[in-house]
Formats: sequence, C-alpha cells, structure tokens
Amino acid sequence: MKELNQLAKEQRASTMTLYGASLLMGGVVVGQAYLLVSIVNSIFIEKIGFQEILPMLGALLLILLGRAAISYVNGRIGIRMARKVKRDLRKRLLTKWAKNPLQTSIHGQSGQKVSTMMDAVDGLDGYYSQYIPQRIQTTIVPLILLVTIFTEHVYTGLIMVVTAPFIPIFMAIIGVMTKKKSEKQMDKLTAFSGRFLDTLQGLTTLKLLGRGARQKEGIKSSSLDFREATMDVLKTAFLSSLMLEFISMLSIGLIALEVGLRLVVFESISFFTAFFVLVLAPEFYQSLKELGHAFHTGRGSMGAAKKVLEELHEKVQPVKWGERDLISNGNPPTIELRNLGFSYGEKGYALQGVTAVFPSRGQVAIVGQSGAGKTTILHLLAGLLDPSEGDLLINGFLRREYVEDAWFDQLSYISQNPYLFSGTIAENIAVGGRDGVTREEIESAAEKAGISEMISGLQKGYDTPVGEAGRGISGGEKQRIAIARAFLKGPSLVLFDEPTTGLDLVTEQILQSSIEELAKCATVITVAHRLHTIRKADTILLLDKGRVAGMGTHEELMESAPHYREMVNVQQGVKH
Repeated sequence: MKELNQLAKEQRASTMTLYGASLLMGGVVVGQAYLLVSIVNSIFIEKIGFQEILPMLGALLLILLGRAAISYVNGRIGIRMARKVKRDLRKRLLTKWAKNPLQTSIHGQSGQKVSTMMDAVDGLDGYYSQYIPQRIQTTIVPLILLVTIFTEHVYTGLIMVVTAPFIPIFMAIIGVMTKKKSEKQMDKLTAFSGRFLDTLQGLTTLKLLGRGARQKEGIKSSSLDFREATMDVLKTAFLSSLMLEFISMLSIGLIALEVGLRLVVFESISFFTAFFVLVLAPEFYQSLKELGHAFHTGRGSMGAAKKVLEELHEKVQPVKWGERDLISNGNPPTIELRNLGFSYGEKGYALQGVTAVFPSRGQVAIVGQSGAGKTTILHLLAGLLDPSEGDLLINGFLRREYVEDAWFDQLSYISQNPYLFSGTIAENIAVGGRDGVTREEIESAAEKAGISEMISGLQKGYDTPVGEAGRGISGGEKQRIAIARAFLKGPSLVLFDEPTTGLDLVTEQILQSSIEELAKCATVITVAHRLHTIRKADTILLLDKGRVAGMGTHEELMESAPHYREMVNVQQGVKH
C-alpha cells in the first residue's frame, strides 16, 4: 500500500489538481442544494412568481454544468495517473528482465511473466483511476457538507457524526476479505496464464505424443479455479454494496425522522432548514458510499499490486563485469575452472565442485546425460550466468574482472537452434561481424561454413529473404549460417551447444569440418550429444549429476570411466 501511495504522490501536479477540484466540488454541492431549496421555498412557501426565480434557475443550471465538469476532470486525472503508473511499472519490469534475461527465464513460467506484465499491471488501474480520486474527494466534500449542516441544524450534524463511522469500519472489515480473495484470484490467473501459454507453445509436441487430452483437462481445471476465485471476489463486492446501501439508507431515515418531527410536531425549525439538511444528507452519505465502492476496487487491486511488487523486488543477481581488457594478441584464452558450482535456487544444484583446465587452441568436449549440467557450464563460460561458488579464470584472471564488451567481442556461442532474424541471408550472417562488413567478407565466411553452394543455388542468392525465427530455412542451414557468423567475427573462444543434434550425416560432416577450421585460431568448447563426433577432441569432460565423473581423451575415458564407456556402447548399439 505504501509503495502504491508513493507512486501517486510522485504525480504531484495531478494530486494537487484533485485536491483543488474536490474543494470546488464541495462548494458546488452546497450551492446546488441551496439554490434548489431556495427555488422550492420561493415557489411553494413564499408564493413568488416564476419570473422572479429565473436568475436562480440559471445559476442552478450553471452549477449543475460545473459539477459535471468537475466530475469529468476528476475522472480524467485519475485515468491519467493510472496510465502513467502502469507505463512506469511496465518499464521497470522490462528493464529488470532485460538486464538479466537468462536469470529471469530461470524463475517462473514465461506465461506468468506475461500475465504479470499485462493483467496484473492492468489490475492496478482501479486503484489510481477510482480509489485515489475518490479518497481525496471524500476527505474534503463530506467535511464541507458536515460543517454546513452543523451551521444550519446541530442535531442533524450529530446524527451524521454518530452514523458515519459505521461506513469506514465496515469498509475496513470488507477490505481485509477483499484483499485476500483478490490475491487468491491473481494467483489463480497467473497460474492459468502460465500453463496456457506453455501448453500453446508446445501444442505440436503434445499432439504428436498423444498428450493433448491430459493437458486439456489441466487447463480446464486451472480455468475453473480462476472462475471460482473470481466469483468469490464478486460475492464480496455485492455484500459490500448491500451493506453500504443499508447503512446509508438507515442513517438518512433517522435524519428524516428527526427533521420531520421538529418541523411538523414541534415546529422548531423552518421549512428551508429542514429541506436544506434533507437535501445535503444524501449527498454526504453518497460521498461515503462512493468511497466504499472505490475502496473495494482499491483493495481488489492489492492482489495485482502484490504480484507486480513481488516481481520487481525479487532479487536476480546481475552478472558481474570488471574493467580489465581482454587482449588476445592472436592467442585464444586458456580457461580454468576451480571448484565451480552453480545453483538454480530451490531447484537445487546444477553444478558442484567442477575443476578443469581448457588449454588455448584446444578442442574440448563436455558430455553427460541430460541434466548433468553441460549447458549450464556453457552459460557460465559465456558470461550469461555468474558462478554460485568457485572461480572461473580466463588467462589467469577471473572472468568477472573483464570488460563485458571486450569479452563478448572475443566470443561466439552457437546453440542448438540459432535465431535468425527477419531479413536477408546476408544480413543474418552480417549480424556476427563488425559494423560496415563487406559483401566479400560475408561470402568468404559462408564458404568456410560450407553454405555458399546452397546460397548460390537460390534465385536471389545472398539477398534471399528469411522469415522471422528462420522460417523457410532448415535446421542444418540455420547452424551453418550461425557458423558463418562465427567465421565473420573471428572469435578466440567458440562455444557449441550440441550443434549436430537432429542433423543428417552430410550436414554433420560439413559442420565438423567447420568446427575443425575454427579450432585453428580459437579455443573450441562443444557440448556433445553424439559421442562419435568428439572422438578427436583434445579433452573430454564427463559430467554426472553436476559433478566431474572423468576427464581425458576418448581412449583414456574408455579405459578409466565406466559411465562414459557405457554411454558410448549404448549409442553404438553394443549389447552387454
């Protein structure tokens, strides 16, 4: 709540305008009641002619127009405040996620983050567009009305003073219920959104595996949970409205009874005074009721606010960088891992106590079963993650001591599914090079990557358009374009994440030749799935459940590491 109010206070101009408009509204309501009572009193009690009350009717019309204009201004200011707060919160969320994209992706489903960005932030709209303006107005208008009524009739003012507190007390009780139910509703919504988006992204896979029906039932269950949570919030809202109407109706009835007795029975007040307080009393309680409705809306926003603020305050440790320049002088770096470890928080350790040395210009392969920590090591080497423990040294210095730009200038990372942007083939290859790269350099890189022949066979050659995410390009062609990027960049460290998975034999051989060519002037580290592709590696690091299970050449591991020997035999189809 404090943070939400602070965001409102930051919009000082809008807040001061709301206070000014509320003062005007109080005066307008009193003026409207006074003119209305004066007109009725003049016609029916004093028997004044219609011509004589025309000025009062004109003034009443102006006041009614002024009241409508003030209400419009209040609404517009609230909408503007809500729009600015939502824009700022979305900007803060995007900035936070963009600073640490990989760390962000580790925590929570993408669908939950989309729901937080869109639905949860939108859920704050009512707090600023309705609750804040109404709260400011209710702190001023009822006070003006109460002072006016006390000057006219003390006993009516006392009844208001006694009955009015029941409305905020009831609001506080309902507010606690609303906050809990709205938080539950937002949790159900984000869970439903996360599950739905993840299912949608993997729909083809689920269909092919015959798991569509099971996921359908899961989505249906999440949807029903969200429906039930929403209905609980609505039931609380209806209860709140009913009780607010009951309290205000009972209070106005008491005032009407008291005023009626004094006017008719005891004849202690004038018709003007009685009518005046009876017109102002509903305005007084109406203002409190509107605050009650706005309060319910504001408390309903608490669930969304909690979700947004939790996301903003969740600490994601940024990757650390220093000020040391990475000078290669044509010599690829030597990499040393000392008791390296990394933990994914509650999910447990991915790596523990990994110690290894990767020599300059060496061809290093990292192997192991799924979940052994292979890709995590690549992310640590690339600088996308920081170790949870231990040290990662480059040429004898900690990786975090180097300048970020200098490090990435010397690095190429080729994943299993490289991303191709919407544009031409030449533009996609040029992404890997410096600014102002020539067509000759692009073609030379493509030739080294073994893709120039394929490109030449296309009608538009290097100017052939590629769809977003590489639509129209096969997996092997994507890999070769990614390798062409690496040849164009000329890095001193190349990281491959299972580059040959799913490729045919010919494409695999082309990629192997390209990797060997890159290794002539770079340290190449490959996460391998097909073990026959890394037999010639200088060093093979065998991982098992996040720990080093062996290290050496292929022949050495076949002799000393039963786990490695078993993996090789399984892939070769050797029976035990």
